[in-house]
Amino acid sequence: MNKKILICVLILAIIGTLGTLLINIYMIDSTKKQIVELDDLKKIKDIDVVLILGCKAYSDRPSLMLEKRLEKGIEVYQNINTKLLLSGDHSNNNYDEVNIMRNYVLNFNIDANDLFLDYAGFTTYDSIYRAKYIFNAKKIIIVTQKYHMYRALYLSNKLDLEAYGIVADDVPQKLVMIKNKVREVFSRDKNFFKGLIKP
Repeated sequence: MNKKILICVLILAIIGTLGTLLINIYMIDSTKKQIVELDDLKKIKDIDVVLILGCKAYSDRPSLMLEKRLEKGIEVYQNINTKLLLSGDHSNNNYDEVNIMRNYVLNFNIDANDLFLDYAGFTTYDSIYRAKYIFNAKKIIIVTQKYHMYRALYLSNKLDLEAYGIVADDVPQKLVMIKNKVREVFSRDKNFFKGLIKP
């Protein structure tokens, strides 16, 4: 390979790596103060809804990752008097995160009238965007795992939606968490620009 081309490729690789690193540092640093504990919720007034972000579900039950989010969302619901917004992917008849989420929470004495269902939460951006512009929320609590929370809060900030995060537990499978955290590094990069463009 030509030496000049090799140097150019190397420089581009370094720039790309630094860019990815800086975006991740910025996204984490700019949102970490919005992550709160359950006890802090009593100090936050006028919460419109608790947004539980969807993820993989099976035909009749949530994945363990999604179950952890639902458990934490139920805990938040039991601590403050507000509604739950369940947002997930129901893009075809064979895959329905939202009704699986709904059925799960209803087993915990949640009032069905306190549930809003968003069947078009295909991505984190979609869920945040729709919470504001479709469900007319102005102040929300987001429930998801910590590695995912920074991106959700960043997108909320970019869409001028006041948001706080309550962290759901990680799943005990270390390989799953490692895979998700590595993938999240690149998802943050993509969503950094999405937050600027605001499609």
